[in-house]
Amino acid sequence: MASDPGGPAADEEDEAFDLRVAEIGADLAGERIDKALAARLGDLSRARIQALIAEGRLSLDDEVVRDASARARAGDYVLAVPPPAPAEPRPEAIALSVFFEDAHLIVVDKPAGMAVHPAPGSESGTLVNALLHHCGDSLSGVGGVARPGIVHRIDKETSGVVVAAKTDAAHQGLSALFAAHDIERVYVALVRGAPHPARGTIEGRIARSTHDRKKMAIVKAGGREAVTHYATERVFGPADKPAAARLACRLETGRTHQIRVHLASKGCPCLGDPVYGSGPPTPAVRAAIAEAGLARQALHAAVLGFVHPVTGEALRFESPLPPDMATLEKLLGAL
Repeated sequence: MASDPGGPAADEEDEAFDLRVAEIGADLAGERIDKALAARLGDLSRARIQALIAEGRLSLDDEVVRDASARARAGDYVLAVPPPAPAEPRPEAIALSVFFEDAHLIVVDKPAGMAVHPAPGSESGTLVNALLHHCGDSLSGVGGVARPGIVHRIDKETSGVVVAAKTDAAHQGLSALFAAHDIERVYVALVRGAPHPARGTIEGRIARSTHDRKKMAIVKAGGREAVTHYATERVFGPADKPAAARLACRLETGRTHQIRVHLASKGCPCLGDPVYGSGPPTPAVRAAIAEAGLARQALHAAVLGFVHPVTGEALRFESPLPPDMATLEKLLGAL
């Protein structure tokens, strides 16, 4: 169970878009949209604006505008400008917890707080920086300058198992396994409340939110298909009104923030999630979070299993809950 082709699989850390607002008044209403925006956003060329519009980066009244030649209407247009491509990452001597390594690939236990690859706000100290030092010139270049060896991603504040390719053959083979949904990926989530039913499948297309470009959202049209299978493993607090629960989530697809978005849609966001955790947990749960020192979403990539793309060996790796989540689970068990 995994993600599809089209670049490294996610959960991917959001890009830090620069949201540019262009106020179009009566003086520019009726002009071509790209021309009107170029007049308001003087540091962006008309060609650059056209390209961003074609990518779906422009919106008006929370509706995406895709036709650069259409006539501008009066109002506030919002153009999401992605950050410049990061510079080539440098090797950094960062300790890695390695589950498995051979000439073709490496499997590591990524701690929370470590971004997988460089991005604005996380230019150094990433898994890529550590892998470049650890693996040297053997790291696969298929992922590009900024993401060498990276086949799939998990959020910066999500902990757990990640595999990276050291050769192009392994990179291509792993990418094919992800594309064919032939990867076992299990996440453990500690969530607010408990889902109903206790186990099931969440299906909902996911796209970037038109209200907040830093968030993802379930959409009725457009976006990309996303499927998460979940099972409640333990409930904390009163049986008739659980305060929290431990879930095992199996990915059938791998979209940006998929598990976090899907669980929030069930009214059971990950505890500690600063983006999707709308609504406070009970006072007892809040106290447990504080005592455990949890300062991130309680989500952990616990299992990664796949057939080695070069040797054919069946591999499966399990990562125990890190201290913050393990302590939180123990405290929740006393509710």
